[in-house]
Amino acid sequence: YTRFSGRMRPLPQWIQQGAVIGMQGGTEAVEQMRDRLEAVGAPVAAFWLQDWVGARKTSIGWQLWWNWELDDERYPDWTGLVSDLKDRGIRVMTYLNPFLVDPIEKGSHRRNLYKEALERDFLIKRKGEPYLILNTSFSAAMIDLANPAARTWIKEVIKDELISVGSSGWMADFGEALPFDAELFEGTDAAEFHNEYPEVWAQVNREAIQEAGLEDEIVFFMRSGYSQSPRHNTLFWMGDQLTSWSREDGIKSTVIALLSSGLSGFSLNHSDIGGYTATTMPSFPIKIPGIGYTRSRELLHRWIELNAFTPIFRTHEGNQPGRHFQIDGDEDTLAHFARFARVYAALAPYRIALGLEAAERGTPLVRHPWLHYPADPQAVTLELQFMLGPDVMVGPVLDRGRDRVELYLPKGKWRHLWTGETCELAAGCWFSVAAPPGAPAVFCRSGSQVDKDLRASLEGSGDLSVAITDLLRKVGHP
Repeated sequence: YTRFSGRMRPLPQWIQQGAVIGMQGGTEAVEQMRDRLEAVGAPVAAFWLQDWVGARKTSIGWQLWWNWELDDERYPDWTGLVSDLKDRGIRVMTYLNPFLVDPIEKGSHRRNLYKEALERDFLIKRKGEPYLILNTSFSAAMIDLANPAARTWIKEVIKDELISVGSSGWMADFGEALPFDAELFEGTDAAEFHNEYPEVWAQVNREAIQEAGLEDEIVFFMRSGYSQSPRHNTLFWMGDQLTSWSREDGIKSTVIALLSSGLSGFSLNHSDIGGYTATTMPSFPIKIPGIGYTRSRELLHRWIELNAFTPIFRTHEGNQPGRHFQIDGDEDTLAHFARFARVYAALAPYRIALGLEAAERGTPLVRHPWLHYPADPQAVTLELQFMLGPDVMVGPVLDRGRDRVELYLPKGKWRHLWTGETCELAAGCWFSVAAPPGAPAVFCRSGSQVDKDLRASLEGSGDLSVAITDLLRKVGHP
């Protein structure tokens, strides 16, 4: 199948060495977070600064100014910040999408990309006029990617405005929103082009980094796609989950999405740690109990544990940062985050090998157990546990207030990550596994290279002894 869909290239090694910290707020805020993470020993691969273009208040919280140039009032010494982080082995990532807004209301700007695109006839239309699409409380125009000249223009914008300021990657957002009644270049049927649009959006981003000579260094990640998106994209993420425990659009849905997308050729995928969407009214000063979603401390802790065993370990403040519990919300949470960032970093050699296999064969990094146990009648029924490659089985805690999970282990010899205890199974078996905060149910295939390397790394950092202590103190024998 992946000969048709295309196979995703291996991720650059730099992004696999630690957390990608999604935050906003300007230079001083970044420097303060950098120092806090450094103090607790959290490995950081990059700071992902969505608000590099400036931020605006909208009906759902804070969003961005969709005029793709650096806001040097929000980041007055951007060059110095990028240089300082680089000296510490940390990259900077930014944000981009195929919409444009007129920045006149914003005030300060060097380029007006909306005006440039309008003058060149690079925007989708309706009844001969620019098609302005409502997004929360503002409207935006969409680039007509059916037009080859428009594609060339936005590639130059990417090179001139993102790559030139030191961005090592970005979220290439949206791509799924082309209206069926839009008027496109040379009469292209918008209904037929709708599904192709995200593929072309990925292709435009890929060609931009190729033309800049940085294809092996830059990572862009997208939430939209179609059947051949893996051919062009470098990384996927699952879009904007609710900050909830639900299987429809919360933490459970991310496990289901990882499994199903992996079976569809999307070998590199991940979610925002903690989810994104709060549904409370941002203008209302207090949260009304029982109404709306916001990120709780417990949900954030469990999402941190889950994502340490996925391709990318990336945070997001969410659409209402002040309502969501954040990774630095208290000292225990920051320590918890740092510990699982170290777990994620310790798995880098294993993930890198899996990435090479994905590029050659199309196999996903996060796998449904059925891929390795097709003859096991239980394996095909599993929905809320997953394998990272062939040798790691993960049963994340996905329910509020739980300290145990029901986990199925197929036949073979498995070692519990945190205690080192092993079980050898002649046939698959269900287990009730202790999983207090800080010790999700994770088993490695005993004797595998990742089993040896991961345990050695965690013993060296002291993170293994912390987990064992928590297990014995809180819930007893696993």
